[in-house]
Amino acid sequence: MYKRKDSYYLKAKQEGYRSRAAYKLQQIVQAEKIVKTGDLVIDAGAAPGGWSQLLLQMVGARGKVAAVDILAMDALGGDNFRFFHQSLEEPALPAEVVDFLGRKADLVLSDAAPNTTGSAFTDQARSADLVRIIFGFAKETLKPGGTFLAKIFTGAESDVVFKELQPHFEKLRRIRPEATRKESFELYLIGKGFKN
Repeated sequence: MYKRKDSYYLKAKQEGYRSRAAYKLQQIVQAEKIVKTGDLVIDAGAAPGGWSQLLLQMVGARGKVAAVDILAMDALGGDNFRFFHQSLEEPALPAEVVDFLGRKADLVLSDAAPNTTGSAFTDQARSADLVRIIFGFAKETLKPGGTFLAKIFTGAESDVVFKELQPHFEKLRRIRPEATRKESFELYLIGKGFKN
């Protein structure tokens, strides 16, 4: 079991972030330059809101953040933030999110993970299926040329998903931010230049 109160956990508490995951996003954004002022962003699987909190600061008053999760989440920000307490598989959801944003998103990203069982095989399969669901949603909400970022557990299934997603982007890579716990099996798939 990991040490719950590691340095990033404690830093998050001190700096008022909802989760230590905010630092993973910070590191990815600094390295990949995927968020800028005025962007329209969708945080898929957003609860408890650590990424949405940071994204709102990054996009500023001219940008918008739409957060989606089946779990409840406390509200953030003002008119440029909306939380959709729904499943990503809800058929009407993509249109509702795009309607709130005003057009399709510049970036769809996700730090969501499935409920884990302790079985690496099962957990990898569940993680891969979750990324497929998130990408299915992104296909309807991400603008051509946009960016996609999603967490996935490493393993054979993640390689299959990588190959499935590859044709949909000009460039697709695997990245692992420094703030990821050393013992973690997670990494991120980042796709740039979405092909409609």
